[in-house]
Amino acid sequence: MNREWNDSQPIYRQLRDRVVHMILDGVLNEGDPLPSVRNVAADYRLNPLTVLKAYQELVDEELVEKRRGLGMFVKTGARNRLLHGERQKFLNEHWPRVHATIQRLGLDPKELLDAAARRSAKTGKEKH
Repeated sequence: MNREWNDSQPIYRQLRDRVVHMILDGVLNEGDPLPSVRNVAADYRLNPLTVLKAYQELVDEELVEKRRGLGMFVKTGARNRLLHGERQKFLNEHWPRVHATIQRLGLDPKELLDAAARRSAKTGKEKH
């Protein structure tokens, strides 16, 4: 996890978002434990209540579950739930701006796919 914080939103929200990205990226899988509140607080020099608030949001969103005496764990189905939500968020919030830029620049789908293929080849990562 990145140790830098910004002023755009509360730290607990940024921490929550980082855990979400770890789940989406497969760093944390279903059934995996989250790092302990104490460890995260110590590693990132945060108040443990800040970490607990971030984790509680994940519990409230049914992405993480508390196991008494064991800690917090990624729930079954969390990644799929996140993918659905993030896809909808992208289509509703980001895509309209991206589409408007594509239209404004007169780009066609083939140009976009070619550019994406070149980028994938350059980075050595192909996403399907």
